[in-house]
Amino acid sequence: MDSRYASFTTKTIFGKERNWRPLKKNHLWRQVWYIRHHMDSWPEVVITGLGVVSPIGIGCRAFWESLCAGRSGICRIDALKEQHWGSSIGGIVRDFDTKDRIRPRKALKVMSRDIQMGFVAADMAVETSGVTASGVDPDRFGIVFGADLIPCELEEIAGAIRSCIVDGHFDFSLWGERALSELYPLWLLKYLPNMPACHIGIAHEARGPSNTLTLAEVSGLASLVEAVRVIQRGEADVMIAGGTGSRINPSIWVREGAYDLSRRYDDPASACRPFDALRDGMIHGEGAGAVVLERRDHALARGAKIMARVLGFACTFEPRQLHRPVQGAAIRQAIRSSLQMAGLTPREVGHVNAHGVSTIEDDIAEATAIRHELGDVPVTAPKSFFGNLAAGTGIVEMAASILAFAEQAIPFTLNYELPDPRCPIDVIAGRTRPLKIPTAVILNHSRIGQAVSVVLAAE
Repeated sequence: MDSRYASFTTKTIFGKERNWRPLKKNHLWRQVWYIRHHMDSWPEVVITGLGVVSPIGIGCRAFWESLCAGRSGICRIDALKEQHWGSSIGGIVRDFDTKDRIRPRKALKVMSRDIQMGFVAADMAVETSGVTASGVDPDRFGIVFGADLIPCELEEIAGAIRSCIVDGHFDFSLWGERALSELYPLWLLKYLPNMPACHIGIAHEARGPSNTLTLAEVSGLASLVEAVRVIQRGEADVMIAGGTGSRINPSIWVREGAYDLSRRYDDPASACRPFDALRDGMIHGEGAGAVVLERRDHALARGAKIMARVLGFACTFEPRQLHRPVQGAAIRQAIRSSLQMAGLTPREVGHVNAHGVSTIEDDIAEATAIRHELGDVPVTAPKSFFGNLAAGTGIVEMAASILAFAEQAIPFTLNYELPDPRCPIDVIAGRTRPLKIPTAVILNHSRIGQAVSVVLAAE
């Protein structure tokens, strides 16, 4: 059964208390029929706040201006070059000042960079929404946030590792005893994936449903989907959803052979080339994005400005072995299911905000899926500006489409110069394109076969 229907087998549905019996084979169709015939009763969910921390700008205005100006956030990373890593380019967040955002200040001691970026993005989203100023019920204010398995800073763990080396070899039997004396007592709290949601919830008194999803590149969009479901189930009025990730860390670069990375070290700004015939691999980056989601009636009652409407979504999966080409079945199904939920035809889609990771096979599979399901729809690929932000990538990229609704223009894809005949799609290149149809399909997929599609519309 489709996961969006199965998720309603709870005691709360459409704002009413309902105790569901365990599913039985001969009763399953009845519950599916009930949900399908009450889809019109689902409360509409809208986006009222947006926050972005990215390599091309912190905050919506700086982010949008960089997209329009064609300013790349990918550069040479001197620290990595000095350590003689094979790849030394990436999308890094510059001028990231937390002192005016992080609270309480002492929380910084237990915040890694991933957590800090996620906190700031969520804080911006809440601020732009004005939701806390209007008096939201804390018990009906929740959060679902995406995060990676956060790598620790090497200098923090180096002493503990050295203490366990005997005659040039690491002795695992010594780790439990000696590491404790070398590590900061609260060291682990800096790197737990659930901590962004914890810190954000505490700062904004969000006492409602809380969850963390660790699903690589689909974490952000999957978190938005789950947050929408929480609202539709009647468990919350307002939710923060987002994602944060940083692959600009030596611990990640140790495993660079596991990633299909670009080798364009001499020209970082042109290295990420989604759907271009000369693309040669992805670029690591860092960043975070967050949105505030509300029931439409809740947003209107407090006079909120609605930035976008969530019309549909789908989370899908296809088995995939690492280092084997993606087939694209999950991407196609995600697009198809999300459009069905939104009640839109392919001709009613204004643009696609593509995953566009700039690897040979992944771009071919995605482009083929887009062409098959949506035809000749305009496509933009924001990763061309800042690289792959891991768990932070989905909402940051979605921000480009949300802002496009407001600015009436679709951002272009950087570095798209030579079309690849194996990617038969209409990639927006060179300049922004006028927004003719105010709807968008946002896509993300991961290396292990997960895919998420979200359909948005302007107010």
